[in-house]
Formats: sequence, structure tokens, C-alpha cells
Amino acid sequence: MKIKWFSIIRVVGLLLVLAYHFFQKQFSGGFIGVDLFFTFSGYLVTAVFIDEFSQTGQIDLASFARRRLYRILPPLVLSVLVTLPFTLLVRLDFVVSIGRQVAAALGFVTNFYEILTGGNYEAQFIPHLFVHTWSLAIEVQFYLFWGLLVWFLSRRETRINRLRGNLFLLSACLSLVTFSSMFISSFFVSNYSTIYFSSLTHVFPFFLGAYLATLVGLLETTSFYRRLSQRLKKQELALLATGAGLVLLLLGLFLDFNHIFSYLFGFLLSSLATLVLIVVCRIWSDRTPDGVNEPPVLSFLANISYGVYLFHWPLYNIFKEVMPNLLAVLLTTALSLIFASASFYLLEPWLAGGQAKIWGQVIDIAPYRRWLQGGLAVFTAVALLIISFAPATGDFERQMMVDNLHQAATQLQQTRTLAGQEKASKYDITEGVTIIGDSVTLRASKSITEALPEALVDAQGSRNLAQANEIVANHIANGSLTKYLVIGTGVNTIYNYQEELDRLVEQLPKGYHLILITPYDGNSATYDNPVAQKTRDYELTLAKTYDFITLADWHQTALSNPDIWVGSDNIHFGGDGDGIVKGATLYAQTIQKAIEEAKTKPVKN
Repeated sequence: MKIKWFSIIRVVGLLLVLAYHFFQKQFSGGFIGVDLFFTFSGYLVTAVFIDEFSQTGQIDLASFARRRLYRILPPLVLSVLVTLPFTLLVRLDFVVSIGRQVAAALGFVTNFYEILTGGNYEAQFIPHLFVHTWSLAIEVQFYLFWGLLVWFLSRRETRINRLRGNLFLLSACLSLVTFSSMFISSFFVSNYSTIYFSSLTHVFPFFLGAYLATLVGLLETTSFYRRLSQRLKKQELALLATGAGLVLLLLGLFLDFNHIFSYLFGFLLSSLATLVLIVVCRIWSDRTPDGVNEPPVLSFLANISYGVYLFHWPLYNIFKEVMPNLLAVLLTTALSLIFASASFYLLEPWLAGGQAKIWGQVIDIAPYRRWLQGGLAVFTAVALLIISFAPATGDFERQMMVDNLHQAATQLQQTRTLAGQEKASKYDITEGVTIIGDSVTLRASKSITEALPEALVDAQGSRNLAQANEIVANHIANGSLTKYLVIGTGVNTIYNYQEELDRLVEQLPKGYHLILITPYDGNSATYDNPVAQKTRDYELTLAKTYDFITLADWHQTALSNPDIWVGSDNIHFGGDGDGIVKGATLYAQTIQKAIEEAKTKPVKN
């Protein structure tokens, strides 16, 4: 028996995810689409277990594992094989450590891999092509844990009501514990991706779905469900469905990945709305006449939704590097539909020993067996070659290592020079320039020391304003701060940037100049919350408020020189050697010009 209208839930979840990935600024909360899948999956798996026990008196765990394997693994492998050749279109940075990403995806541990490597779901200079398989990892981990637990309980029970009751209590307790872990953890993390990726904190939608399965059922429905179905009128069902859909739409439009509300209430609300949709669709299925079916296009999209999810992310991230966003969206959508359809209707039935069918028509693929095998062999060979020859570090990482070595070599001489410099008479301050920056500053460190030989450059990748403040505090405590303090760390996301900038201004002692390098993030137009842009806006306000603050407006320089961003990630200038040299020179000149301006202005007094 097919439950009609469940396809709506799968399609809604898929559309939310696609909208979030393709048009993040407009659909900043579309990531909740994954939680729809989580909740629905928890419901289906548990309901199927209950139905199986009710009909046979046992649960065949091996059969369950085999069914899940045939459904999950073929599209995943195919998505890896198809995606990797497309990486030849983009720079090598996209395949750095690609073998580890592939191994994590195929081993269903991408969520742990991203946590251990410090991955951030929204902020990646070079997106991991298989980061989206974090959700698949949590799903498989749930299947293993819950499948073994349900099987163990089924071995100890003989009556369906007792098993259902035990699962009711377990799913209620586990959903409460796991949601509480997300709720509490959200107050103590600086990077929300750690709790977003975590199995412990993000598995609660599965258990909420499992909880509903014990109350409602699937084929073997409960008395509670039957009473509820009889009580709810057609208009009430429509109202419930509209309300749940409206909640999901509002969450998809306004939820923010980096806002604590998402973790305290957002994910919970999306799962609860999904539970309502499940109940409504289940009742609608019972009330739909036997001769009436779902629209074929709805069933089609639901069938291939998993495959589209797998294919779209890596393809989109590759295509948007080489073409405008809208064209990348269209090409990604078309290819994802084609590959996902081929996987669901041809590859998966072939591997399972069944018949390939499209729109109810049986397709004999025996004559094409050699072509299929040969095609898969070619894709596999190409993928293995790309993985084997993928660099361990990309151009960006190598350049950072070179810049670090250059910075370390020059700091020794700069420190000796500064130690011998005389003090300014009024405040007993060491003359000189101290530059505290991030990876952008590090990229330009050689040009900075050439333009400003007296400057002490301290730059490090991923450094933010809060860390810069700690370094300044140490300089103040040690008496090593020089007269001109230059800070360039605004490009690394920190949401309390106003507080940290105010702290910087407040802790700067009298007699010093403060120079702020305005951050530039060329991707800001795609962000719902462009923090780098907001940081610059606040720095402009500070410069107008305090006469001892000068701006080195790198943001404006970056906008005026679009050629230095060709082939780059739009944060670190230079896609080639010439671009890096020109960008570094411009960066150094921007700082030098600001220092000259600061010399004409008063110090902090």
C-alpha cells in the first residue's frame, strides 16, 4: 500500500534546500529542509519496524540494512564519480585533500570530518564539495543506532503494544535529551557548525519522527490516529496544512544559520511543522479514492529528491566558479535531474536485480549493460586519478606558508630595530608601526615590509577582532606597542564586531594612533548577514567619531581594482602570481597612505 501525498514532504524539503544553496540571501533559513527529511525519515523507519513486527512477530535487521544500502550507496557513489571530472574546470584548491572528503562521504562520517577539520557550513573560502553529505552521515548513524536498539527490544517482546509502548517512551526521552543538548550547547559555542554537524545535537528530529510513528503508525494505524482522523474535518486539515506550510516558509525566509534562535527554537519548529504535515498527508491518503493518485510530477520529484540533493551541491559550487549564478543554477538543476533520474530508475534497479522503470514503462537495459559497465569503469578511473594526484595543499595554503616564513624572517630584524628606537617625549611611546592582521594581511606581508620597513607585521590566517584585541592587550602589558597601531582582521566573521571594536578603542592608551583596515568580502552580496560589510560601516562611524582613528580603506581599493579578484575566492586577492603581486602592492599602499594621513591628525588624548 502506497501512502499518497507523502511526496509533498520530500519535495518541500528539497525545494527549501535548493533555495538556500542557490539563493542564500533570499532564503537564509532554507537549511531547515534537511530537518524535514530527518523528521520524515525517523517516522518512516520506525513505522516500518512496527508494521513488520505486527505482521511477522520479528524484525529482520539484515533485510533492513540491505534495503537501506541499495537505496543510499549507489546514488552516493555515482555522485562522487560524476562530480570529480568536473573539478578539472576549476582551480586545484577545490580538490585539495579530496580523497579524505570522498572517504568521509563513503564512510558516512562527513559530519565528524567537518567538526575535526574546523569546517563551517556557511563560511568556507574553498567549499568542500561533499560537505552536504554530513546529513547523510547523521542519517546512517541514526539507522545503525535505532535499528539495533529496536531489533534488541523486539527480541524481548512478543506483543506489538508492548513494543510500541517501549518505543514511545524511548523516542520521547531521546528526542528530549538530544534537543536539550542542542539547546544548551548553543549558549557555549563560538562556531554553530559544531552543533549543526554533531550527531548528538542534531539527531533529535529523527526521534521526534519516531515518536509520531508510535502514535500514528503507517499501515498498522493506532486507535489514537483513527479517532483523530474521524474528528478532523476537511477544512481543519487544510488549515493545519496551510499553517505548517506557512511556518516552514517563514523559517526558510528569515531563519539565520548563525543566530542562536535557530538552535533554540528554529530547528524544533521546523520538525514540529513536519509532524503536522505527516499527519495531514496520512489522513488525506486514507480519504483519497483508490482511483485517484498523486500528480505524476510530484511522485517523480519525490523519487529523485535524494539523488538531486547529492548531485546539486558539488556541481553548483563548481559551475558558479566559471559562470554567472543564474546560469550555474539552471545547469546544476538540469544535470542533477538527469543524473538523479538515471540513478533511481536505471542504476539502482539494475544493481538490485530488478526491472528498470520510468513512468511505469519497463526498460530493458540488458543490451546496454556493457555500456553501463564501461561508463562506470571510465568514471571510476578518472576519479581515482584525480584523487591520486590531488595536491595535499592548495595554492592558497602554500602561499600562506611562504608568507609566514617571510614574516618570521623579517620580524626578528624589526624587533631589534624597534627596541633601539627612541621614545616620544610626551607619552614615552616607542615610534613605529604595529600591524596586526589576518590571512589577507599575511598575503601582502612581503609588500608591506618593502613599503614600510619599520613596521612590525603580525598576521595569521583566520584571526578575528577578538583575537586581535588580546594581542593588543599583551603589547600594552609588555610595553611593546608602537605609536601607530594598524588592525586588519574584519574579514573573519565575528558577530559582536561592534563590541570588539569599541573594546579596541577603549583599551588603546593615550598617545597612540589607531588605523583600521576596512575588510573586503566580494561574496557579501550572497550573504543574508554580510558581517564584513557591516564591520566596515561601523569602522566608518568610529573614524568620524574619534579624530585619532584613521581608515585604510581596503574595501574601496578592492572595488576600484576588479582585476585583482579574477580567479580568486573574492576575499584573498590574486588568482595568479601577477594578481597576488598587484593586490599585495595595493594593500600595502593603502596602509601606507593611511599612516601618512594619521601623521597629520592628533593622537588619542
